[in-house]
Amino acid sequence: MSVAREDVTTPVIVGRSSSHFTRIARIFAAELRVDYSFRVLRDLLSSNPEDYGGNPALRIPVMQTPRGVWFGALNVCRELRRMSSLSPHVVWPEDLEAPVLANAQELVLQAMSTEVTLIMSKLGGTGESAHQSKMRTGLTNMMSWLEQNLTTVLATLPSQRDLSFLEVTLFCLVRHLEFREVLPMTSYEELNAFCQRFETRASAMETTFRFDT
Repeated sequence: MSVAREDVTTPVIVGRSSSHFTRIARIFAAELRVDYSFRVLRDLLSSNPEDYGGNPALRIPVMQTPRGVWFGALNVCRELRRMSSLSPHVVWPEDLEAPVLANAQELVLQAMSTEVTLIMSKLGGTGESAHQSKMRTGLTNMMSWLEQNLTTVLATLPSQRDLSFLEVTLFCLVRHLEFREVLPMTSYEELNAFCQRFETRASAMETTFRFDT
């Protein structure tokens, strides 16, 4: 059962510790120092919206707050920023006006969605289809592009930023591909170096991927 709006005093994030989309929200909460409680989605194959905090798309994360319910990582992160008593310089997707930045954000989110589809296909017991093979090829192509353009991407981001949605999503994607063994990442030197730097942040160390028991 979802938490009723009027019963929420502390934000409730519904998700999984093994989810890259959930980790994005939890990193933002940690960076913005917003306290929340965490409710684990136990059954990834559930078709009951109530298990997903009321999200009719049957997706996580969801955040329940006194103001209402927020569906999806980006919506959750925006509300966390509004709830925070801090005033960090956050770079959002709409701030990415250079093509290399806008394309990087698009490919990161596409890669995350592709990975989820591949994982769910495996959980559903379906065999490898031509479409799945195409998705794997597309995923490899996207990660290669990100590897080749990462230096330019990081140099083009505003230098005074405290946090960017692009970097958080990229970090969660790369580490999740390793965690779920979807795509070997050892050969991606630039992406690995970026992740090694990012994961020294307390917010990353507090949200390490794991399977909920």
